[in-house]
Amino acid sequence: MLTAPAAAAAVVAAIIRSWLRNCNEVFFPDPCHSNKGITTGAILSLQVFYVTHHIPISWIGAVTLCLTASVACDRLGLGDDKSPMGPTGPPAPGATIVYTAIGASDATGHGGSIECLPFVDCPNGTGYVQVAARQLRASGFTVKLTNLGIFTAVIGPDFQALSAQYRPNAPVLGNYIDQEMRFVPKDTTVVTIFAGGNEVNTITAALGGGAGANDQAGYIDQQVKAFGVDYATLLTGIRAQAATRIVVLNLPNLAGLPYLAAASLPQRQAAQRAAVAMATTVVNPLTSQGVAVVDLLCDSRSYLPSNYFSDGFHPNDSGYAFIAGEVVRAITLTSYPAPLGSCPPMTLVR
Repeated sequence: MLTAPAAAAAVVAAIIRSWLRNCNEVFFPDPCHSNKGITTGAILSLQVFYVTHHIPISWIGAVTLCLTASVACDRLGLGDDKSPMGPTGPPAPGATIVYTAIGASDATGHGGSIECLPFVDCPNGTGYVQVAARQLRASGFTVKLTNLGIFTAVIGPDFQALSAQYRPNAPVLGNYIDQEMRFVPKDTTVVTIFAGGNEVNTITAALGGGAGANDQAGYIDQQVKAFGVDYATLLTGIRAQAATRIVVLNLPNLAGLPYLAAASLPQRQAAQRAAVAMATTVVNPLTSQGVAVVDLLCDSRSYLPSNYFSDGFHPNDSGYAFIAGEVVRAITLTSYPAPLGSCPPMTLVR
């Protein structure tokens, strides 16, 4: 039975959810909107390691509203009696999957033909989260999806601050630890996490701005360690809130993605060092904790230009489709393959 404050919060949350479902009246013609007409892109400076993404004011307004909503919800469903939970196995055939997605623009499906607003149900979305949910339903599961993804988000407040310092024209609207982790529903049974892309771009932007001038390799390694600390904090927080199966996606070697094809050799080397280290030293070892790791780093499909949106950074429909297929396998297989210890994509740039 809800206490009076919790009941009031539930009412407020219901009202806010209603507002968000009708955000189309303010921002878009449909909550699951087409990319047509949305101004996005990447401006890459070859002299300074810097990537900016133009974000429409309407999107910023939408996220501001959604983040305000998340504050108002104030961790609904979570009491003070949370305790750490261990990993769980795959769902039984036909079971109900309470799926929570943690991510950035990957979770909203940016680059796909039907992109989704954060926090809003988007059954026709073409991002990997939405496609995976549909595939699970088609396989006989009942799926309740909570998409916490916030475009531009980074894993923790440290990377958000670093981005604000070195990428002032590319505002970061949130981070996983402060704006996503705490809102994982208590009854969640599956969580997916994809992190690292925005963090690598932040690191290379910092290098371009003069950070680590005396030891750039050492600076990259330091930031990778900070990424690992944030990742551990994120996993601990999730497990404190829900007994859930966790599926994480490691990071492709960003030096091999189309958006860096024309970048300088030092920038590509920096991106490779950061991305590969994040995958091999932070994400891949999580298999020892019972976490399923989708190995995008060593998957050749991660490097096909045909799998990317025009910005060369975000997947398109075909890119999201292959990722979704792997996510579904990682969720449902009792023994999902561990990531490879070595593969050619780890050393694309020398």
